[in-house]
Order: sequence, then structure tokens, then C-alpha cells
Amino acid sequence: MGKRKIEIMDTTLRDGEQTSGVSFSAAEKLTIAQLLLEELHVDRIEIASARVSEGEFEGVKGIMTWAETKGYANKIEVLTFVDKGLSIEWMKKSGAKVQNLLTKGSLNHLTHQLKKAPEQHFAEIAESIALANENGIDTNVYLEDWSNGMRNSSEYVYQYLDFISTQPVKRILLPDTLGVLIPSETFQFISEITKKYPNIHFDFHAHNDYDLSVANVMEALKAGINGLHVTVNGMGERAGNAPLASTIAVINDFMPEIEIGVKETSLYSVSKLVETFTGYRIPANKPIVGDNVFTQTAGIHADGDNKNNLYFNDLLPERFGRKRKYALGKTSGKANIEKNLQELGLQLNQEDLKLVTQRIIELGDKKETVTKEDLPYIISDVLDSHTYEEKITVESYLLSHAKGMRPSTTICLKIDGQIIEEHAQGDGQFDAFMNALTKIYKTKKMTLPKLTDYAVRIPPGSSSDALCETIITWVNDGKEFKTRGLDSDQTVAAIIATQKMLNVV
Repeated sequence: MGKRKIEIMDTTLRDGEQTSGVSFSAAEKLTIAQLLLEELHVDRIEIASARVSEGEFEGVKGIMTWAETKGYANKIEVLTFVDKGLSIEWMKKSGAKVQNLLTKGSLNHLTHQLKKAPEQHFAEIAESIALANENGIDTNVYLEDWSNGMRNSSEYVYQYLDFISTQPVKRILLPDTLGVLIPSETFQFISEITKKYPNIHFDFHAHNDYDLSVANVMEALKAGINGLHVTVNGMGERAGNAPLASTIAVINDFMPEIEIGVKETSLYSVSKLVETFTGYRIPANKPIVGDNVFTQTAGIHADGDNKNNLYFNDLLPERFGRKRKYALGKTSGKANIEKNLQELGLQLNQEDLKLVTQRIIELGDKKETVTKEDLPYIISDVLDSHTYEEKITVESYLLSHAKGMRPSTTICLKIDGQIIEEHAQGDGQFDAFMNALTKIYKTKKMTLPKLTDYAVRIPPGSSSDALCETIITWVNDGKEFKTRGLDSDQTVAAIIATQKMLNVV
């Protein structure tokens, strides 16, 4: 038997925009619509609600102008209302060709919100569908609160379905509006409906209030559903909708009888673009698209990956346009570091690797993650630190900087086993440190090299919490030399570089 084709309808631009604080501009809507249809290859997109705002109207108009040139007009859908033709007029002016008519799928909503009898509601729905047909607009129908309708008033739901099955509609859309279904109910309700109405196209629209949306999607597919509604990054009201990326991965890996057209390799790039447009941050541990989901942190996992990919599963990052990473931090082992060194084309002997590992663990106690880009700096720091014997050490220091007051530093220096404490002010914290150090050296009748250059750099592409390397150039007896310090704090890195200088001269 051939595979069963399932339609994927993305509603990021309509239902996803109901995420608190999210609003797309017309230009952003057009860009996302283009990516969803041409890059991701979803079957349909729902882009707006009729009559909401002038901005919404302009957004739909722009998308429809583009869609007409591409032959996508019938893939673009707009939520409409039973409103005596006002929504239809709005659609005609915007150029939209497919309405998703919002109707009542539970007796509770019908009775208490609309305060109408079923027959009156059905008659008004029929008028809306007829008017759409007269104007060349196709109709799909939402049964709002359908899941609660099946739980509490199934007689009404079947009365409605008997009526709507006689109408010229393309699809019937079954939403779990409040995200209340559990998987067994999803399978039961949709199985009953698809068996009773085998010739009708049904979509399932899951919400994620109990974190069951993807599980419910799987059960809906098993029960014979014809289409699914999803959103990029699981955006949507309250806990959001069924997430596009997880839904696609689950279908491809666990439901071989299902055929879908979505392009997996584009899921991540579209996800990141939507994140940028909305400011709605993707949790780092969100499956498929989260920053950390293809990152191994524990050293034992990296070791296992070196030994026949023991910690791999079918969710290979390359499927989604991503790469596996091996985090560097306090839980890192040599295997994690070796993996990152391989990517950089670097090799270390076992002794140096052990020293670098220890340094990364120390840094990881201060900074949550050490990046691959930090590695060359760490290696340089570690190997450089073991070229001399430490006879002079900065035992402790206190750096202070308050508004309206000059920066000051108190340091404790250990020279030949003797602890000397001194305090000084300066034009900056490091300048105050050097002034305090100078005082100590004068009391010991020792001379400090002259500082002639001071440079700070961070690894390319790093953020504000990156490790930074401070490189200081000194002159002593006419000879120039450099020392380097590495830390997540620039001033501390400079102090480390200075301590190296004290032991070099």
C-alpha cells in the first residue's frame, strides 16, 4: 500500500501571533509566509483573522499579491466569522481566497456565548458559506471548543457534523481549543468521526496546555485525520500550539505509513528567523530547535560517541541543518576537548591535554560554558604558564570602583615567602593595581618593567560573557616581551598577565 498523504497547515501568522506580546509587521508576515511555503514546503498557511486591524489587512493584501504570482492563492487561509458577510467583504478587498469560518463546536459555547439554538446557528453558517461561494471564496469550518463538545455534548457535535456534511466545504477543522485532550480521547473521538464521515477531510488543531500536543497529534494520525495544524516554535496562546519541528520529526521517525512534504533541513533556519522577528526566545532545551539539544556536556558522552556513536539517536542534527557540539565546562572530560580540538585541526600530547582539561574545569566553575572558539586561547595560556617557575604570586586582591570616587585596589603579594599588602588608587582598576604593585616593589627596592602596550581580544563571534585574553607588552632593560592572561573578566585577565611578568623578569 502507498503512504497516506497528510496536509500540514502552519498557523504561526494567525494563531501563533496570539502569543502574548507578539505582533508581526506586514513585511515580516510576507517574509515568513514565503519561507513557510517555498523553503519549508508546508501545504497551507493560515495568516490572519479578518477584520482585526488595518495592519492585518495590509499584511494579508501583501501576501495575496505575492501568492497570486506564484500560484499559491489557494494555500493561504484567513480566519473569518459568522457576521452577515462582513468577513467576506474584508476578504474580497484583501484578495484572500480561502476562509476558515469560526463556528461553535460545543453546546456550551453556543448556549452561553452566542445564546442561540443549533438550528439558528446552522442557518447563519449556511448563509456565510453560500455568500463565500458566490464570491469565489472556498470555505473550511472550525468547530471551536470541539474537544469539550465531544466530552460534554457529543449529540450536538454529531448534529452539527450531519448538517455541515451537506454544505460545500473543503475541510472541517477540529480544534482542541483549550488543550484539554489526552491521547486516548484524541484517538477515540477522531476515530469515531472519521469512521462515521469517511469522505470528509478533517484537520486536527492541537494546543499544548498539558504538554501533550505532539502525543495528541500522533493519536489523531492513527485515528485517520487528514491534516494537522502547527506553529513554528510551538507559538500560540497560553502554552502554545503543536510545534512544527517536533511534529515533523515524530512523523518521519515513527509513522512510516504517513507522507508529508515538509523539508526537515529548513526547520532550524526558519525557527531562528521567527525567533528574531518575535523576540519570543526558544528555550535552550526545546526539542529539535533549542540551542542545547545537540550539545553533549558530560565527558562520558563524548567518549561514547568516539566509541561507535554510543550516545547518538535518530535525531541527527544534520537532518535539521545543524551540527553536534561538545560543550566545554566543569563537567568536561578529555573526550569533549578532543572532539573540539579535532574540529579546530589541533592536536595535543596527553600531558598538555590533561593541563588544558584542568584549566577548562577551573574556568567552568566561573563561567557556565567555555566555547570551542575559546580553546586556542586556553591552550596558549596553559602552555605559556608552564614555561617558568612562580616565585612571586598575587595571593589576593580587592578591586573597587564607585561613582564619584577614584578606582582603588588592595593587593596581597607573596615574594620569597613573605606576604606584603598595599593599597592604591588609579585612573582605572588595573591602573590602581599597578600603582599598588609599584609601592610594594619600591619597599623591596625592586624595579618593575615598563608597560608599553595593553590589548584585549575575545574569540570571534563570542558574546559579552566570553573569555577574554589580555596581552600586555613590557620593556625591561631595553628588551621587549609580552605576557598574556585569560579570564572571563578583563581586569582579572590583566592581573594574571602581570603575575606572569613578575616571574619572567
